[in-house]
Amino acid sequence: MEDKNDKFMENNMLNQHPADIAEQLAELDVKSRNIAFYMLSNEDKVEVFSYLEPDIQHDIVKSLTDKDLAEVLNNLDPDDRTELFETFPDELIKHSINLLNPEERSIALNLIGYKEDSIARLMTPLYIQVKEYYTVKQVLEHIKKYGKKAETLTYIFIVDGKNRLIDDLKIGEILLADEDTKVEDLMDHNFVSISTTTPLEEALEVFDKYDRSAMPIVTENNVLVGIVTFDDILDRMKMRDTEDIQKFGGMEELDVSYTKTPIAQLIKKRAGWLVILFVGEMFTASAMSYYDEEIAKAVVLALFVPLIISSGGNSGSQAASLIIRAMALGELKLKDWWYVMKKEFASGLILGGILGLVGFIRIAIWQVTGIYDYGEYWIFIGLTVALSLIAIVLWGTLSGSLVPFILRKIGFDPATASSPFVATLVDVSGLIIYFTIAATLLSGKLL
Repeated sequence: MEDKNDKFMENNMLNQHPADIAEQLAELDVKSRNIAFYMLSNEDKVEVFSYLEPDIQHDIVKSLTDKDLAEVLNNLDPDDRTELFETFPDELIKHSINLLNPEERSIALNLIGYKEDSIARLMTPLYIQVKEYYTVKQVLEHIKKYGKKAETLTYIFIVDGKNRLIDDLKIGEILLADEDTKVEDLMDHNFVSISTTTPLEEALEVFDKYDRSAMPIVTENNVLVGIVTFDDILDRMKMRDTEDIQKFGGMEELDVSYTKTPIAQLIKKRAGWLVILFVGEMFTASAMSYYDEEIAKAVVLALFVPLIISSGGNSGSQAASLIIRAMALGELKLKDWWYVMKKEFASGLILGGILGLVGFIRIAIWQVTGIYDYGEYWIFIGLTVALSLIAIVLWGTLSGSLVPFILRKIGFDPATASSPFVATLVDVSGLIIYFTIAATLLSGKLL
């Protein structure tokens, strides 16, 4: 353990970036990590702490004295601290808030008071604001005085006497202007802001649309209360995408990373959806048993069951993936469902036609070359497979694209329309379509 700590501290003396130090800490065992963190300077503790994963932060918090914890919490950026508090149990939140100085306690309580899914939970009050009557010289003096604690200096925010946001300026505009120029002469009143009550998902779209590194957060009365920087947005986007991917795979999202999740927790997260999907697949068996007479008369039909249902499931999964991603990026809204249906109908019909043609050609080649003898009615068997593929791929495409809209409409996460879910839906209905077409085309021949 001593060797590990000595090596860590040796490397730490090389003025490494806090993110690199955090990465090294993560590789240590819990005891060694806590000791190594404790040996850091107070300034380094704060910087490194913000780069650690939540579970590691918890371990370190437990190891710190109240004095050391207070030092870290008081100096953490308010947005990072709020994110940390979100993972704390209630008692630890209360204890931690009581360790803050009056100013930071007020900020923390204010941020925690906003809804969990609002953009305000990510904002920081550490920014530079000036009045419109300031000269460029006064702005620069103001920056020198207060800029050290600011989250970003990319934008300077202009407010009126009631602290209402009236514009923002890029730092470059300030630096390139003459010292005697007034801020009001540089303003164009063309700015973008986000309301404190804006849901996080909508805020992500605003950031993406305007390509900003920082965005001002205002109240309903346009009072400037904080800013949100793009690095925090990226963190949330990463978390959101991770959750969506896990949900799309047919499981609950993990609380921590995969490598740190115990096997019992992994089983718990996955078992529920697997049972639900298994019950759904039972209907597939029930559907096949309903057509057992047809299968007995024409065993050849059973050969194409995996081909038919997998094609439908694949097309449904493709459509669901495209629609869910488009929704996440803000490209599609609920009102766009009819547009999507028309587009996916055409896509499903063409894709089904392509697979149907390939399926018919495959049967024809096998029959002609003698690889497999489908009998005298092989053409009708080929047509059955071809038409079934067209119908099932079309149905799978429409189902995969419509289900996310239905889930969004009733208030669920569209990512819940996972690949397994859509595949199960199409499996059951696909069998019914397949055997219905077979019964129609092969009646009086094989059936």
